[in-house]
Amino acid sequence: MFKINHIKKFSHILAGIGLALALTACAPRLETRGNLPDPDRLAEITPGEHTRDEVAEILGSPSSTAVFDQETWYYISEKTETLAFFEPEITERQVVILTFDAEGVVSGIKTLKAEDGRFIEPVDRITPTAGKEITFLDQLFGNFARFRKDAPK
Repeated sequence: MFKINHIKKFSHILAGIGLALALTACAPRLETRGNLPDPDRLAEITPGEHTRDEVAEILGSPSSTAVFDQETWYYISEKTETLAFFEPEITERQVVILTFDAEGVVSGIKTLKAEDGRFIEPVDRITPTAGKEITFLDQLFGNFARFRKDAPK
């Protein structure tokens, strides 16, 4: 009788540990990516007063700059939540855009949130290429002709 009660207690303990592990394994994983400036530090920057070097000293280097000129700096940050093996879900996204005039002085500050983003639908069409389309069998047997002794070189 003692062994049966002991085994029941042990099985309840194991079941409790298993349940606790299962619940903690399903906890969402939170990740923060990017370089989002501190709002208090961002409030220090005044358009028309601060230069590029001063902004870099206050906020740090930007996440990205404009492609064709260095007059626009982007500070981009994103928070995601991933549950188990599912796709990550974006919980928060923020982009701070600083623009500079020709002298390198801040001319504008703009903040965008996730709601300001737009979904872009990719195009399904395929760009045709020049040349012959080779099938699997052409690829498999095509090289045999290259290695014949009487093949032209």
